[in-house]
Amino acid sequence: MTRVALPRSVEAESATLSTPVVPPGAAGGVGAERRGRKLRRDLKLLATFIRVYCDGHHRTAPREVVRLKTHDVTEIYGRPLELCSACRKLLTHAFVKRTACPLDPKPMCKKCPQHCYGSPYRAQIREVMRYAGRKLVLRGRLDYLLHLFF
Repeated sequence: MTRVALPRSVEAESATLSTPVVPPGAAGGVGAERRGRKLRRDLKLLATFIRVYCDGHHRTAPREVVRLKTHDVTEIYGRPLELCSACRKLLTHAFVKRTACPLDPKPMCKKCPQHCYGSPYRAQIREVMRYAGRKLVLRGRLDYLLHLFF
């Protein structure tokens, strides 16, 4: 892989981000930038859904801030995310599987020909999506409803 010389301001910005900055026209180009934005949006949506589910089902469980070796959850989510241990485990699994998804463009998981999640995780994430999706739409978050169709 060849290194592309970036202006100093871009190098400084990329050093502070957890996701690499790929300049247009470089290896990957605009398509890689678009995939990166979609990945971040999907990861943030996963974190939001799991947080809503955890708030509704594990209200009394002890919580800790989520810290992953593979992702900066605070940067992706926009603030520190506190979850119970079961939801932290599901979030970790979901982030790793979504990041490693080989399909481009990525279909919805329920329509995917190859399932990344194991059976127990798949059932759990379905329950999370069902509960949190309804809850967010009823709270007025119609942008999540649009995510289902586009």
